[in-house]
Amino acid sequence: MPRKVKPGKFKLKTHKATSKRFRLTGSGVLVRTKGGKSHLRRRTSKRTKALFMEMLAVQGEGIVKRIERLAPYLKKQD
Repeated sequence: MPRKVKPGKFKLKTHKATSKRFRLTGSGVLVRTKGGKSHLRRRTSKRTKALFMEMLAVQGEGIVKRIERLAPYLKKQD
């Protein structure tokens, strides 16, 4: 017996990897983390490691659209 389909809108599923890698700033700019932060950093200078902490603005209209599709409920972080 088939299930009853509820009328109206349905919830979209968030791509969890996308929601962990990207976030919105207070002004609505989409930012991303830098890669290469996890391991093999023993010989790296402290200055270089500190540079990995900053977030970069996502450039490219197509990439921004794809991220909005993958994470439709991406909220601004406080």
